[in-house]
Amino acid sequence: MAFSPDSAELASESDERVIKIWNINTGECRHVLSGHKGVVNSVVFLDSHRVASGSDDMTVMIWDAMTGKHLHTLEGHAGRVISVAFSPDSDRIASGSEDKTVKIWGAASGKHFHTLKNDGHTDYVRSVAFSPDSSKIVSGSDDATVKIWDTTTGKYLYTIEGHTDYVTSVAFSPDSSKIVSGSNDKTVKIWDAVTGEHLRTLEGHTDNGQTTRL
Repeated sequence: MAFSPDSAELASESDERVIKIWNINTGECRHVLSGHKGVVNSVVFLDSHRVASGSDDMTVMIWDAMTGKHLHTLEGHAGRVISVAFSPDSDRIASGSEDKTVKIWGAASGKHFHTLKNDGHTDYVRSVAFSPDSSKIVSGSDDATVKIWDTTTGKYLYTIEGHTDYVTSVAFSPDSSKIVSGSNDKTVKIWDAVTGEHLRTLEGHTDNGQTTRL
């Protein structure tokens, strides 16, 4: 699920292959976005007017949240799309997939810019996130690693290792100085975003760390 930037609306995904847009104040379902041919795994607002969704049908779809109109279908993944993220400057979309790659797309045009696979993950990509300045992407994978990429060039920058099981969630801190990762090993780890140095491990969860946000 995801809130719109103005907190007025909520987008929810489901096994029903649709996305629903809700008015937070009234509880009214404003739109049902139908078009995916598989389970919808992830949804994000690009801005107050657009929503992106990733699905088991191996596509990312972009929608007009105000009218419910389908805008673009982004095709190219060879496996389920598990995670989608938008850049804070609203210019790019990143998608992570079971095909072990991250793809970068134009948010306005739907154009494919880069497939991040050189020195890439060796298993499913579970989570993707942009840095606050939109210059970098962080990805987390079933290969237990976290990888950092340059958004503009698609260039691989470095790998962070330390988890002992699937990395299910990743995020940048608001000041871009840190990266946090949650894992199936029941820990949350904090890393230096410039050097990749491990700063702290947060232990205490008794279940898998599915979602982390800063």
